[in-house]
Amino acid sequence: MFGFKFIKFQPTDYVLQYKNGKLVRSGAGLSFIYFTITSSLVRIPAGSVDVPFIFAEVTADFQEITIQGQMTYRVSDPNKLSQLMNFTLAANGKSYSSDDPEKLSQRLINNAQVLTRSLLKTMPLREVLTSSDALVNALNQQLQQIKAINSLGVEILDVSITAIKPTPEMTRALEAEAREQILLLADEAVYSRRNAAVEQERIIKENELNTDIAVEQKKRQIRETQMEAEKAIQQKERELKEAQMATEIALEQQNEQLVLLASKNSRLQADDKAYSAAAMMKAFAESDPKIIQALANSGMNANQLIASAFRELAEGAEKIGQLNISPDLLSELMVKESPKK
Repeated sequence: MFGFKFIKFQPTDYVLQYKNGKLVRSGAGLSFIYFTITSSLVRIPAGSVDVPFIFAEVTADFQEITIQGQMTYRVSDPNKLSQLMNFTLAANGKSYSSDDPEKLSQRLINNAQVLTRSLLKTMPLREVLTSSDALVNALNQQLQQIKAINSLGVEILDVSITAIKPTPEMTRALEAEAREQILLLADEAVYSRRNAAVEQERIIKENELNTDIAVEQKKRQIRETQMEAEKAIQQKERELKEAQMATEIALEQQNEQLVLLASKNSRLQADDKAYSAAAMMKAFAESDPKIIQALANSGMNANQLIASAFRELAEGAEKIGQLNISPDLLSELMVKESPKK
């Protein structure tokens, strides 16, 4: 009413009130009554502002690429900004009287685009697609050093890149190459798995062969032990046989000595008997045969005497003309001889 108006600002708004060209009031989140005819109000956002951006640039290998991201900034020195750009409010106290507030964001985006272009000129497409973090770090560092931004009293809080996209044709080409690379890696994985399986099979076979070799060596050791045992047994048997043979040889030697001694005794006995017989024969030769016959007949019985008589008769048969023997005599002899049969 009558040109006076009450206005209230948010805590994130920094307000400067000029009256007749002089600064009379400044601060954040102020509320006051002012005379609209002689006052000018400057509202500068003091909070952080997010500005999205999208750039179409060319890489070092002349490939078109699109970079999409977001920049966050805030006004750190409202007084500087108010002197360089027009943030004056219109008479209604709500909108700006110029388009400078919109130009601020565009200025910052332009600076970010210039820096991004200079970075992409040194990087090929493949490197760009995998270097978003490096781009973000470079942009954050270099934006802090731009004098045009610092002179405005603006502070860059953060720059983030949300997407880096090549053209659809290049995307398909890269996808095909990546697909082939993945398939190649898959084939290599299959080959590696097969090689690993073959290697494991070889190890298993080697282990089996080593086991067979160990078993055969153990069998050989067992056989050698058995042969050693048999050899020891044979040695013992041989020693036993040798001992038996030595015993038998000793016995045979004793038997030989015994036989020799027996033979010697037999010869001595035979010599003695022969000497005795020779002495008797000599005595008989010197004696009368009739006496010897008489001595021989002296121990005979009647039958022997009759037989001896018959023998003498037979010796002188050529001198006997006729000999008669009675049956009674023969019967008597036969009767006496029958019990002996």
